Amino acid sequence: MLRRATSAWLVPLVLLALTQPASAGPKVVVTIKPLYALVAGVMAGVGRPQMLVKGSASPHLYALKPSDLAALNGADLVFRASAATEPFSARLGQALPRQVELVTLQEAPGLVLFERRRGVDFEASGDGHGHTQGTGTANAFDGHIWLDPDNAKAMVDRIEQALSAKDPANALAFKTNATALKGQLDSLRAELKAALEPLAGKPYVVAHDAFQYLERRYGLNVVGAISISPEVAPSAKRLRALRQKILTLGAVCVFAEPHVDKRLIDNLTEGTLARTGTLDPEGFALEPEPNLYFSLMHKLAEDLRACLLPPA
Repeated sequence: MLRRATSAWLVPLVLLALTQPASAGPKVVVTIKPLYALVAGVMAGVGRPQMLVKGSASPHLYALKPSDLAALNGADLVFRASAATEPFSARLGQALPRQVELVTLQEAPGLVLFERRRGVDFEASGDGHGHTQGTGTANAFDGHIWLDPDNAKAMVDRIEQALSAKDPANALAFKTNATALKGQLDSLRAELKAALEPLAGKPYVVAHDAFQYLERRYGLNVVGAISISPEVAPSAKRLRALRQKILTLGAVCVFAEPHVDKRLIDNLTEGTLARTGTLDPEGFALEPEPNLYFSLMHKLAEDLRACLLPPA
């Protein structure tokens, strides 16, 4: 059973953050939920960031609204993963006023990046080694960088640096929060390791190739994806190849995602022994709050275990 961290350090800081006026710290906008959680954790007690992609909206398909543009133009800092992960942010660097700093967390020092996988056969793709920030072309990399707790730590360092540079008066608070948050991420990494070790070697298929960082960190055995990107429908040829892999390799589970038509998963697994489950890489069903990142990662581990481990 996966133990959920209580994150006791967050409680007083979050209460402080909730009582602070919006102008207490720098005006910060964050694109997506997993990044919002990390930024909010570093800002706790100083201010609260504003999030753009809310609810169950997908960053892959999101279009900026007038209210979003107003928030962006009035911000001091804007945090995103990358232009590839949030396509709506691709032109922000040129469109934002000069005083607004756009921070791309995929460029954080110390981040490990993996190249996007293209084929059906994941086990034959790539060299298995990551690249440190600064090597390769940004769009060539898998943008789901937050799904490795060590990458989250590198992002926390970059978030702290950007906030402290913009608001030196609160630099000590940002540093204190970042140090505590990184300690929680170390604990999370160990908890996930214990939870996911029993899944090693169990083959499974995902809806789209969003989980590479989690899989490589914990040695999981994904063997294919229905689609490389949620914007691209899978071809009949790809589906036939995946169905053959499910049968040949004895795939234990095929995972949908919140935005994927469950009928596609059911058709793919019909006549096989594979079970079905759902994985949510971006926290669509979660409320934006400073502990969201930990909730997201714990939920992914629980959903993987629920489908891949034999039923009691």
